[in-house]
Amino acid sequence: MSKIDVCLDSCLSYDKAGMQRLMQRQFDQLGVPSDLSGKRMLLKPNLISAGAPSLACTNPGFAAAVAAVYLARGAKVMLGDSPAFGTGVQVMKRQGYKPHFADLAVEYVPFISRVVKTLSCGIRVGIAAEALDCDCLINLPRIKAHDQMGVTMAVKNIFGIVIGARKALLHMRLGGGHQLFSEMILELHSLLPPSFACADAIEVMSGQGPVKGTSLFVGCLASSRNAVAMDRALLAVLEIDKKRIPLAVSATEKGLAGACLNDLTFPHSRPEDFEGSGFDVPGALSPVRFLPLRYVKNSLKRMLSP
Repeated sequence: MSKIDVCLDSCLSYDKAGMQRLMQRQFDQLGVPSDLSGKRMLLKPNLISAGAPSLACTNPGFAAAVAAVYLARGAKVMLGDSPAFGTGVQVMKRQGYKPHFADLAVEYVPFISRVVKTLSCGIRVGIAAEALDCDCLINLPRIKAHDQMGVTMAVKNIFGIVIGARKALLHMRLGGGHQLFSEMILELHSLLPPSFACADAIEVMSGQGPVKGTSLFVGCLASSRNAVAMDRALLAVLEIDKKRIPLAVSATEKGLAGACLNDLTFPHSRPEDFEGSGFDVPGALSPVRFLPLRYVKNSLKRMLSP
């Protein structure tokens, strides 16, 4: 099996010009065409909810820098997500996206059209048709600790193509253990058009994620054509034992390309160049299935979201 490139570079701030230079370099290394005229690129950030702290959502300056790089290559750039609560427009307003995108010709595409897909495990999943209607999906995760999954990165970010309240339903249906839930998320990737992952690991959320953690500076920008591979590299960057992360365990058990460090090559920096961040993974993972009271409260919250 051929090795998979994962580009890691030191990035010490959210300076737009600096991020764009690094992204140009990484994208060239990974074979992203210099001419993308007519290609429809869909940016998929993590817009968890309108009430979430900024550290829980994809940084708007980072997302805008990615958009600018693709626009410079002639692509038509869109942006979309399906937050757990509220709408994407509400989340972007709260997170300050507008000033960063004001001068960029980026179209916002709400994830509202449901298409039902049946996974190999027999589970029927309602996902956003808009997420499939592009030439390439650009996965822009927020790196953060997660009380149910240990850490959330590019692979977990694709759960956002499941529309709104259906996320909670899947938590309830597949919540008997972490393995089945992880397998479902991994299988969602098989439904995607060609995809590319680019991660902001400059400032991450450590501790009690995905919304109550604390800021931790790591200073890394990462990208790959393979989300599993990029996540595996970032586990090494953060010095996390992959046995503690259900998605990494499931990816390894399935023999997915990129699940093992030996599958990867690092054309730029290596994971050990970022050692010592002190990233804190939750000690004991919470059940995937929400407690009944939490499920009812979250359902009411979605119903009341304008």
